[in-house]
Amino acid sequence: MPDGPMPDIDPYLSVVRHPVVADRLCRLREASTDSAAFRRLVSELSALLCYEALDDLGTELRRIDTPVADGVECSVVAENVLVVPILRAGLGMVPAIQETLPLTDVAHVGLRRDEATLESVVYLNALPADLSGRRVVVCDPMLATGGSLAKVCTMVADRNPAEIIVLCLIASEEGMANFRQAHPRVRVTCAGLDPLLNEQGYIVPGLGDAGDRLFGPPPAHPAAL
Repeated sequence: MPDGPMPDIDPYLSVVRHPVVADRLCRLREASTDSAAFRRLVSELSALLCYEALDDLGTELRRIDTPVADGVECSVVAENVLVVPILRAGLGMVPAIQETLPLTDVAHVGLRRDEATLESVVYLNALPADLSGRRVVVCDPMLATGGSLAKVCTMVADRNPAEIIVLCLIASEEGMANFRQAHPRVRVTCAGLDPLLNEQGYIVPGLGDAGDRLFGPPPAHPAAL
């Protein structure tokens, strides 16, 4: 299997086809993977996807002294990216993204799914009022029906960002199609594109409920998530 993103009909979708990514994704999918290993794998995959998606970060030149030479010119990251995790599962991706990107801010958006309608409901919005000139990375492990992600990206787009980039571990083909109806040119980078959704709106073969596998079952009352 070739390295790098596979060519897609959708020019704004990159499914990363690197063997290391495939290995981590396989381990992540396994039902026998416990929570500690699951968190570690989510972190590793998040860093790899972030590295792939943000190869055009803004930089500036700096002169430094090395142990053997003075005034060496080199490049450092100068762009401060806003990371927007969709709660709760998106929280599992944030530490690795922050470790990968030298300059970040974080703004949380909380959504819960109405299990009867499968619609997403916002219960927390910490986005800045104005995102002019900022690049925003929206992260959520699963792009299932696409509704939650589309809603958050619309909330971000209304604040005039320079660009929106989505990082997710697995997307469904149906969810991508739904998401594209609302956001045809938002860049999406993921590790896997799965063919199906089941009747409960979960990706198949997928990896189950990412939030539960990261943090355990939620409290009974949705508002406490």
